[in-house]
Amino acid sequence: MRYLPHPFHGPLSRPHLRRITAVAAAAAAGVSLLVAAPAPAAEHPAAGQVAVHQQAVTAAQQQAVLHYWTPERIAALTTPTSGNPPAGGPDGAPWTTENALPKTVGRLFFTDHGEDVSCTATVVRSANRSTVVTAGHCVDNTDLLGENNQWATNEMFVPGYHDGQAPYGKFVGRTGVADATWLANDQQHAETYDAYDQAFVVLNPNERGQKLQDAVGAAQKIGFDRPGDVTGDSFGYPRAANDPSREGLPEYTGERLAYCSGTGREYPGTPEFPEPPGLFGLPCTMGGGSSGGPRITGLHPVTGVGTVVGDNTQSAFFDTAGAPCPVDSHDDCVRYLVGPQFSSAITEPLYDAAQRA
Repeated sequence: MRYLPHPFHGPLSRPHLRRITAVAAAAAAGVSLLVAAPAPAAEHPAAGQVAVHQQAVTAAQQQAVLHYWTPERIAALTTPTSGNPPAGGPDGAPWTTENALPKTVGRLFFTDHGEDVSCTATVVRSANRSTVVTAGHCVDNTDLLGENNQWATNEMFVPGYHDGQAPYGKFVGRTGVADATWLANDQQHAETYDAYDQAFVVLNPNERGQKLQDAVGAAQKIGFDRPGDVTGDSFGYPRAANDPSREGLPEYTGERLAYCSGTGREYPGTPEFPEPPGLFGLPCTMGGGSSGGPRITGLHPVTGVGTVVGDNTQSAFFDTAGAPCPVDSHDDCVRYLVGPQFSSAITEPLYDAAQRA
């Protein structure tokens, strides 16, 4: 695991400590497990067991979340601007095209182990018209020691967020959906857990009573088992940049949408920290806050609609020959933003459960 759990929820940390079982995590959090297939007698539930957690269900609970996220709390999750001159390229730039894309991507605010943080999430087409996809660690996470997995609280999605504005309203999380294997994540065994760092959140209507897709008027498609080594785009609301010249620009403060474009590359990890198959990503400078953002292929330049094929979860570094760089040495290496490629084995059962929630 390489993402930073606190405070940025962006990709960058090292493995931590101990494993806890999914059964123990579920019991501690009061989670119901919707079993898509009979569970084997093993330490970890198999892929396809879906953990569903109720967030804010009643009107009073929803109002409590909306009242919690005051302008001051949201502003506290904004990185100061630097005054650096504009700089950008395929590995990171502000998204400025007015089409469906910026309506369907937004900031996901929540509280993780008592700390306010933010990620990125995306509106995807769903039967309930109320579903977003994001990273697993933006919905359920461990503490800094890799222990005490907990579901996020105060979850609120703001599609089209920019400069403190919520142009389509604020949507409080009603239900979190993740693979049960992710609940056993210990931040130590990346090869076991990183493929499961993906989740869905089903949202309540906004303050005007509108369902999410009705409010924004658009949604992205979602695809499973698509090739990862193709041209695509990644989006996020980063609050940091890997490039010092871009640090503190508006699109790296959390206030505006940023994106990267390029050809996907699979990240196998390093000998010390191997990764599971299926982690892909693009060259990208976006840092913390971009976790959960979509990796999209086939994005139509006019409509702004494409297919979400994966999510951002962590950083990876490759040398000029395309080999992974050692964890402790990134000199002359290119930074990538990678995450699991969505699959019919892991993602599709989560998506189906979210649509029914």
